[in-house]
Amino acid sequence: MASFSTAQPLSLPRHPTLSNPNQPTANNERSRHTLSLIDKCSEIRILKQIHAQMIRTGLFNDPFSASKIFSIAALSPFASLDYARKVFDQIPQPNSFSWNTLIRAYASGPDPARSIRVFLDMLSESHCHPNKYTFPFLIKAAAEVSSLSLAQSLHAMAVKSAVGFDVFVANSLIHCYFSCGDLDSACKVFTTIQDKDVVSWNSMITGFVQRGSPDKALELFKKMETEDAVIKASHVTMVGVLSACAKLRNLEFGREVCAYIVEKRVNTNLTLANAMLDMYTKCGSIEEAKTLFDSMEVKDNVTWTTMLDGYAILEDYEAARDVLNAMPKKDIVAWNALISAYEQNGKPNEALSVFHELQLQKNIKLNQITLVSTLSACAQVGALELGRWIHSYIKKNGIRLNFYVTSALIHMYSKCGDLEKARDVFSSVEKRDVFVWSAMIGGLAMHGCGNEAVDMFFRMEEANVKPNGVTFTNVFCGCSHSGLVDEAESLFKEMESSYGIVPEEKHYACIVDVLGRSGYLEKAVKFIEAMPIPPSASVWGALLGACKIHANLSLAETACTRLLELEPRNDGAHVLLSNIYAKSGKWESVSELRKHMRVTGLKKEPGCSSIEIDGTIHEFLSGDNAHPMSERVYGKLHEVMERLKSNGYEPEMSQVLQIIEEEEMKEQSLKLHSEKLAICYGLISTEAPKTIRVIKNLRVCGDCHSVAKLISQIYDREIIVRDRYRFHHFRNGQCSCNDFW
Repeated sequence: MASFSTAQPLSLPRHPTLSNPNQPTANNERSRHTLSLIDKCSEIRILKQIHAQMIRTGLFNDPFSASKIFSIAALSPFASLDYARKVFDQIPQPNSFSWNTLIRAYASGPDPARSIRVFLDMLSESHCHPNKYTFPFLIKAAAEVSSLSLAQSLHAMAVKSAVGFDVFVANSLIHCYFSCGDLDSACKVFTTIQDKDVVSWNSMITGFVQRGSPDKALELFKKMETEDAVIKASHVTMVGVLSACAKLRNLEFGREVCAYIVEKRVNTNLTLANAMLDMYTKCGSIEEAKTLFDSMEVKDNVTWTTMLDGYAILEDYEAARDVLNAMPKKDIVAWNALISAYEQNGKPNEALSVFHELQLQKNIKLNQITLVSTLSACAQVGALELGRWIHSYIKKNGIRLNFYVTSALIHMYSKCGDLEKARDVFSSVEKRDVFVWSAMIGGLAMHGCGNEAVDMFFRMEEANVKPNGVTFTNVFCGCSHSGLVDEAESLFKEMESSYGIVPEEKHYACIVDVLGRSGYLEKAVKFIEAMPIPPSASVWGALLGACKIHANLSLAETACTRLLELEPRNDGAHVLLSNIYAKSGKWESVSELRKHMRVTGLKKEPGCSSIEIDGTIHEFLSGDNAHPMSERVYGKLHEVMERLKSNGYEPEMSQVLQIIEEEEMKEQSLKLHSEKLAICYGLISTEAPKTIRVIKNLRVCGDCHSVAKLISQIYDREIIVRDRYRFHHFRNGQCSCNDFW
């Protein structure tokens, strides 16, 4: 939830103020004056001067005075941990207050684990014992490093020290267990608290929300209202509850919560107002969100970005853009929100346009979220040059390759046709999670490297990384494009029994595709009949595609019928069946199918191919004349086709969907396919030996596949075509798919 980013303490339990039980008072006027200076100190330089004065006068030998200057050095807004540790080491016999202060400072610092080492020093080097002020900060450190074993050990020590049931210690444990993902232990601790305070309830509610159980958070809030009349909900409570409503898209209860806030006069600070706004936008009530937004006297960047997100969710990009333009101070979060909205909703070109605009902004630094979203957009449109620039930017600025950035780079290079670079990125990182492995397996699969994809799967297993559903989808695709039937069947059988992953629709569709592409059509049908779930459109689509490859007309008609029962407006199914009819010479059936499409208003998705030249994406539709260089493109196309004919090329007329009587017109229709235009533009825009990379939105047709093979041989150019399903690497008259696609 966006509003949580400005209110990190909301999820943390409240701690008591540290107290020093032994506070000797200074007896002379000079001591009182020095101590008053400590209270007024506002920078570390002055504190060091006071420290020096205390050493010269002997005041530092007073335990109370020493602990006072130490606590300022450790916990003040201008604190310095290194200096504080030096002050601590000068204290002859630090008391419990000083030890707890040092533990607290380290627990809140950049290296929380150091607080544990201080605690161990306290146990071994002093006569002080841990108390109820010690454990909350140690437990906080365990939460920061997400160490469940450490949390359990501290919990046991707290119980043995007779403070395990203290409300502050218990609240810390609840937060820690949630941070470590142990919800059961958090719930058990909650039930042991005799006198729960509002923080106890808040820690549970917020923990459930952050750990993906928003329904339990709402149940707990209702229980709090009915069972604990003494506890009054705070703005922290309401933020957690509203966040749960947002995650559940429960607008009705969200409205009740907003009314509750007014009725109970809950302090509505900016964080809570932003949470209300976020709930309205996530639940799709943009009008209520706009009303609240307009009424807010104080707004921060979270407010503006939440509103921008709300419009983006509803795909009202013009309104989202207006919000961005109206922002008093545009930060990277707002830019990321718009880029991500475009990218995730299938508008990669618009996402890249916003990114290019962002590049012109001064004093805004790109972050990992920016890069991941933009790399994903690059992958969608094949913008390899921009993807390479982003990779260089990452290296130049020393940006850490976390799992998300690494996966995005591998995905971008793979989908833009540079598999070797994807391999380089994968090899360059030492730590890899399931998403990094899956991205590499997917890249190998789409490029037809099925055996390598399977080997990578087992390497992943050896690395003790557990696969997920995406991993299996990717490796099955690799098997499909390489005819690895035995490997796919073996892995499918082990999915649930060995890996605990229940097969989903997409996995069944993959296996049907593996069997069908390899010619085992009867086996594929039996597999479908034995499925424990109803076959989806993708399952029947996989079978229909296999029927086209193997020219099985009767089974194709059955598969198409079943597919259209589920998706009557599926234009791809009509086109596939029409192509099968055409390949079989059944032009009357083609005519009837085309008539049906006209009557029902169903139109074939137009073929569109794109090619990137000098960082600019050029798009071509079939028969396109819109490109400024179309005259030269068609001139090159004519030259290419004549040269191919002299080398034995004959057009594949079965690829013509329309009923065209004249052979010359059929040939002309084939010539105008978008991938041919894009390849010709690549020939006139680049010099050999530069690779020509083309992205097509549909499956490449057989005729264009044959033409690309011949061009690669006659013009001595490597051509890489990415269609809807896979990559085709054309070299020396051959394709990497071995005509198996």
